[in-house]
Amino acid sequence: MEGISTIVHAVLVLFLIIELGLTAYLVSISHGHESRFNFMLFNSLWTLVVIVYTGLVKRALSSLYHGIVGLALLAITAMFWFAGSIAIAAKIPIHCHGVHSCQVAQATTAFGFFIWAIATALAVIEGLASRGGSRV
Repeated sequence: MEGISTIVHAVLVLFLIIELGLTAYLVSISHGHESRFNFMLFNSLWTLVVIVYTGLVKRALSSLYHGIVGLALLAITAMFWFAGSIAIAAKIPIHCHGVHSCQVAQATTAFGFFIWAIATALAVIEGLASRGGSRV
């Protein structure tokens, strides 16, 4: 599972960089007045911190890593992404008719759902790994 987890973390970081750029643009053009865009920007930054813990700390500083904490962080992250993606999807139209900010919001929603799926998969992987560990 370690190899799969590393690949999934790498894909997640790539998607997070794209999502960070999209949401930062939306926050910029809305001047910070759209809370759903602000929340998705928070999600991007939050997930980067969670990935540092579940990816880097787990491998480099394993004495500081706890499986249940990693599982909880990933589960919360998945819920955040689902909520944020739904919040944006509920407000944007299906057809943007060439409106750039609308198209960016659509891309943000799509990447948000991809990141939600990846965070959910990582939570499942973490749950299976922590379940197979030592019994207390």
